[in-house]
Amino acid sequence: MEYDVVIVGAGPAGLSAAIRLKQLAAETGHDVSVCVLEKGSEVGAHILSGAVMDPIALNELIPDWKEKGAPLNTEVTDDRFYVLGPQGAMRLPNIMMPPLMNNHGNYAVSLGNVCRWLAQQAEALGVEIYPGFACSEVLYREDGSVKGVVAGVFGIAKDGSHKADFQPGMELHGKYVFIAEGVRGSLAKEIIAKFNLSEGKQPQKFGLGMKELWEVLPENHKQGQVTHTMGWPLGLKAGGGSFMYHLENNLVSIGFVVHLNYENPHLFPYMEFQRFKHHPLIEPVLRGGRRVAYGARAITEGGLQSVPKLYFPGGALIGCSAGFVNVPRIKGSHNAMKTGMLAAEAAFKALQAGRAGDELEAYEQAYEKSWVYEDLSRVRNVKPMWSKLGLVGGLALGGADMWLNQLFGFGFGTWKHSKPDYATLKPASQMKPIDYPKPDGIISFDRLTNVAFSATNHEEDEPSHLKLKDPSIPIGVNLPNWAEPAQRYCPAGVYEVVGEAGKDMRFQINHQNCVHCKTCDIKDPSQNINWVVPQGGEGPNYPNM
Repeated sequence: MEYDVVIVGAGPAGLSAAIRLKQLAAETGHDVSVCVLEKGSEVGAHILSGAVMDPIALNELIPDWKEKGAPLNTEVTDDRFYVLGPQGAMRLPNIMMPPLMNNHGNYAVSLGNVCRWLAQQAEALGVEIYPGFACSEVLYREDGSVKGVVAGVFGIAKDGSHKADFQPGMELHGKYVFIAEGVRGSLAKEIIAKFNLSEGKQPQKFGLGMKELWEVLPENHKQGQVTHTMGWPLGLKAGGGSFMYHLENNLVSIGFVVHLNYENPHLFPYMEFQRFKHHPLIEPVLRGGRRVAYGARAITEGGLQSVPKLYFPGGALIGCSAGFVNVPRIKGSHNAMKTGMLAAEAAFKALQAGRAGDELEAYEQAYEKSWVYEDLSRVRNVKPMWSKLGLVGGLALGGADMWLNQLFGFGFGTWKHSKPDYATLKPASQMKPIDYPKPDGIISFDRLTNVAFSATNHEEDEPSHLKLKDPSIPIGVNLPNWAEPAQRYCPAGVYEVVGEAGKDMRFQINHQNCVHCKTCDIKDPSQNINWVVPQGGEGPNYPNM
């Protein structure tokens, strides 16, 4: 199938790009054909975010979004920042926070529902959206440029044979291909490597975000209240923090982020999240309520220094495929949407002028002049300062740097990131094991119980989408050196080291549990795990996340 633009991923970036292309077509009378491919069973099924949304990009894309019923229903009215200790909390006065950290005028939302609404707007403009179509292969022209993708391969058995329902997939060709897969997508990873798009850039940095949606007692609900915390239980060295957003209808979105540059291989991010919920500041909100949903997702944290070259022969990277998250604000959807719009405008101009083969350098130029670049520039030192100086030093110097950038347009230069996240683990023998309390089944839960609340589903009789480059490494290398950290960094219990009497240890992959967070692809110290897409429609099915 031939299109002017093929977009991989129906998240905020991909849908905004599709809408902008069709808006330009309507304004000029120069029609463009646009196709959006989504691996989730429906638009929004794989979307996971906190989320407090800055509407700046939505205001530009669809100025009358309120009249059109966009699901931004809860404006932030109460903004709180805390540093936690084991039993107490110190609130940071809002006046200390740089104005860019102010959430008033933003909205606590389900980003999945926002994407479902954006998809409706796109389809009304003539965009073709195909959920349940996982893009498993990049197609190239003879000159090496990207020609399109293969999507919709179904019916391959675990042994590689073709089952009765086998479908070989479809080739979708585009004059331009936009990669909007989100964090650490398999096609983006291939394209970034093939075209050296990260050459001269700092290594991308990542966090693991875990989230639960709760329905709380009415007396514990404070619609519009937004709380962020740092400190306990992670301590002074390991980076991360939490969020708690009071949505409408007694719903509370609660989550925990662990920066993936942590050193201790005994650290168990999921259990840090569960332990955090028992803090005296947090547990009273949840007590008497019920958990509705659970999920996890990696987050790009490298910021300005780590954004790769945004265009390649035949297409562009948009949204979190390139990494536009503002780390201290814990926001990226506004930047994802805007970069999708900028890429759409560059591609439309080329198509309108009959220059479809041109590379989209204009997209990169527009990004560098945009408020996205400014948004990332003002906070560019927060993540490397935290990584190098720890919580106290990073918080103090990072805050000063943000103030200077906000007031005067400059700060303490541009700090560099250190090594990539997979290279930060120290030997297990040199690090202290961590004793985690057992989940109580009321406020805190074990992993497998929680995974059931992600509605994750994969067929058992299919090849695992978690590929080991060398099957001997987990037991032969990772276990003796780092106590095989995959057992702990995975928030869905996919990886196990199994020991049976009279038998050698073996590494077991329960791919059916995978919530597509990509943490294993990022944090494995041997870089031995390659995450690729399973069949379309598989994975989590997030409601209201």
